[in-house]
Amino acid sequence: MTKMNGARILIECWKKEGVEVVFGYPGAATVEIHHALAESSLRFVLTRHEQAAVHAAEGYARSTGRPGVVLVTSGPGATNTITGLAGANMDSVPVLVFTGQVARMLIGNDAFQEVDIVGVSRPVTKHNYLVLSTHDLASTVKEAFYVATSGRPGAVLVDLPKDVIGGTAEFQYPKKISLKAYRPHLTPHPRQVSRAAALLAQAERPLIYAGGGIVSSGASEELVRLSELLNIPVTTTLMGLGGFPGTHPLFLGMLGMHGLYRANMAVQRADLILAAGARFDDRVTGALGRFAPEAAIVHIDVDTTSIHKILDVDVPLVADARQALLAILMALGEAPDYPKKAREKWLSQIEAWNREEPLRYKKDGPLIQPQAVVEEIYRATRGKAVIVTEVGQHQMWAAQHYLYERPRQFISSGGLGVMGFGLPACLGVQVARPEALVIDIAGDGSILMNIQELATVAQEGLPVKVAILNNQALGMVRQWQELFYGGRYAQTILSPSPDFVKLAEAFGIRGFLAEKPAEVEETVRLALAHEGPAVMDFRVDPAALVYPMVPAGKAIDEMMLSPRS
Repeated sequence: MTKMNGARILIECWKKEGVEVVFGYPGAATVEIHHALAESSLRFVLTRHEQAAVHAAEGYARSTGRPGVVLVTSGPGATNTITGLAGANMDSVPVLVFTGQVARMLIGNDAFQEVDIVGVSRPVTKHNYLVLSTHDLASTVKEAFYVATSGRPGAVLVDLPKDVIGGTAEFQYPKKISLKAYRPHLTPHPRQVSRAAALLAQAERPLIYAGGGIVSSGASEELVRLSELLNIPVTTTLMGLGGFPGTHPLFLGMLGMHGLYRANMAVQRADLILAAGARFDDRVTGALGRFAPEAAIVHIDVDTTSIHKILDVDVPLVADARQALLAILMALGEAPDYPKKAREKWLSQIEAWNREEPLRYKKDGPLIQPQAVVEEIYRATRGKAVIVTEVGQHQMWAAQHYLYERPRQFISSGGLGVMGFGLPACLGVQVARPEALVIDIAGDGSILMNIQELATVAQEGLPVKVAILNNQALGMVRQWQELFYGGRYAQTILSPSPDFVKLAEAFGIRGFLAEKPAEVEETVRLALAHEGPAVMDFRVDPAALVYPMVPAGKAIDEMMLSPRS
């Protein structure tokens, strides 16, 4: 065994876990790790803010399924990661944040840049650690990676005192980890599988409601097989987009507060719902007591605490989504009997709802419509780009008007809804997938929250494209003020916004401006043809609203619909 200092042990641990890139920001408490990193084969991406570093690691993890790794210093460096940790944990994204800490003898003394980051982060992480011995470092790192990536993935923080990093120990990396108090249940119970299969075969108006667990478990292929085998339509959550092909004839689009009319109506009229890798979030269910009133519910989730948490279900399946779907497919066999005429009638009803209320918006007039920008990006990229979003109206338009054919093609902040997520996440995706066309669809409010990451994009030479739907407002809050508060636009008007073209150029990045509908196609074409990073500023109609919309407290079939033009 080789004796090393803690900094080198940490890096060797990362290598053992297959880490290739680390995102972060240096400081005095981590300087020895950074020196060791500079001498290693690992890539370090220097973001311009610690929150952005976590979002970049999220983008990396969300687009690959591999854990994202972050290194920051103590004190404010550590506290700046909290939003990213909370967002990753809510969306079940495997992210590990390694924080510097003051020397052990100073902990608890209010030393310079000392924060009890273990205590601060405990409510927003899956687990966290304070390493108190260099001898324990390797085993702690091994355990941290196991916890972050197994079961329901999540965010883990490891706090590293400066003298632990400077201390020495013999390096021995554990081959495996076994934790008595943590044993994820991945295999479904056979009896529950049989019950689920029977209900799926018997139902006349079944619906599959798929969430992010389909993507994280790699269950998309099995989901398609099950849908086609029994002729069952599929709707997804925001996090589930791409888990089922967006152009598939059985796909209904997203459900929930801004879900498609046909999807929400199908939920409310279904006699059976298979919820796979979803947690019945309030943005999906609307008024909980009136959600899916006619349906029996089968719920697949790897997290035991998610079952029966929001509503009672008829058949609980605590298991990995892919393993559960495989078991159901095996139980059904290759040619299961099901009420074919009833299913055809059900699909005809769904198609009638779609004809009655399709997605629509005003397509004429002198102003650029934001939905048209998303549709033009879809057309120009032939639906093959990886789309990353900030949070707001533009996020919903990107969910509605771009069709995602494959898992990990849509990257967004779901549960926490973090403004400022998109640009740093976009650079993390591009680092992970240098061959991909990666586009951040942003709002003018959200993009400013981490605009400094254009410097990282420029320094790293990342060819990301940013499309800003610039409505001079905090659009989603302004929409609520217009619809429910009598048009009192308190603190939501951002005019005048910066000149985003000049701002991009200040970072050494090409900027493009579109102010008229006729300029949209050319702007997208020029930006996509540019070899390096590019920022597109689309001056869109500030009056455009996201429809459909389910008001707070209403059932999801009580939608506000786009006015007919």
